[in-house]
Amino acid sequence: MPEVTVTNLVKQFGPTTVLGQVSFTVRDGEFFTLLGPSGCGKSTTLNCVAGLERPSGGRIDVGQTTFVDVAGKVYLPTEERNLGMVFQSYALWPHMSVEANLALPLKLRKVGKQERAVRIGEALEKVGLAHLRGRYPHQLSGGQQQRVALARALVYSPSVLLLDEPLSNLDAKLREQARAWLKRLQEDLGITTVYVTHDQDEALALSDRIAVMSEGSMLQVGTPRDIYETPATPEVAAFVGRCNFLVGRVEQHRDGHSRVRLECSGDVVQVATDQQIAAGQEVTVAIRPERLEVLPAAEAGAGNVLSTEVVTSSYVGSRYEYQVKLGTQVVQVESPRSGLTGTARLTFRPETALLYPKAAVPSSEADELLALTA
Repeated sequence: MPEVTVTNLVKQFGPTTVLGQVSFTVRDGEFFTLLGPSGCGKSTTLNCVAGLERPSGGRIDVGQTTFVDVAGKVYLPTEERNLGMVFQSYALWPHMSVEANLALPLKLRKVGKQERAVRIGEALEKVGLAHLRGRYPHQLSGGQQQRVALARALVYSPSVLLLDEPLSNLDAKLREQARAWLKRLQEDLGITTVYVTHDQDEALALSDRIAVMSEGSMLQVGTPRDIYETPATPEVAAFVGRCNFLVGRVEQHRDGHSRVRLECSGDVVQVATDQQIAAGQEVTVAIRPERLEVLPAAEAGAGNVLSTEVVTSSYVGSRYEYQVKLGTQVVQVESPRSGLTGTARLTFRPETALLYPKAAVPSSEADELLALTA
């Protein structure tokens, strides 16, 4: 299967630029996900690869074939790109049976009747629906419709598979099952896949690599572990998983550790970092809720130990979620401990926090924390 290379992709709608110099490479056989909030440009990027949108600038190559080169005035029509695509709505023909839905793209490619039957049978076997080939879309569940749409995208052996939020119409339990099934199928087929979603859990579970997008730009490209463990920016940390952001000022940097005085409480904390950050510089300390520990006030803690007060406690099955007050800010904590109330200790190890060299709290996070402390 070929690589997909997108170089300096630009898309404008009138005076509005929705993609600005987007570049990335999807490796041969890779499951690559475009992740971001609504309106960030991920579906537009996918549509430019598919030929459903015409880029305003840049270049798209799939293997040795150039799909788009705006500067060189090259534009390969959609029907000549040999791409398989599954839409959020599935886009199945309601008046056609499952078999007829799969036959249509083969007929358009002038595939003979006997070969059509073989290909349709193989595609339906791959998705486990060979026994439903005579049914119509309205006779299928949402999960079955999703599999038919995927089989239709695979039936003509596309070079690349494009998936635009194909699981978003499924309920939570079925979506989780479909996730695991889709990953196994993609690995078995070895097909290069570009997947679009706003669901961070989906992206982490499915992807070989993830590109996090915001406002038409790439914020970070990396493995799921890279994206979650070492987010490049506070925006990435806020979007992928939950994260607490504490603004402060560096008092000292020595031996791979920065001493930071927190603005919200006046406490001084140690954060391990390879960055050389000068004393006096404003920074943001970012730490995920599961990396924090909340303890009874009488219990000693290790690492950074801060005085706090439990505001709320919620049982969510596998853990408890606490909101604790640290000075003027409310902080989220995940813990196996139950029944903590009143005055407590908030602790974390220096190596479990991240340090960003400016006071930068993503606006949505800032608004939420402001509402909680009001």
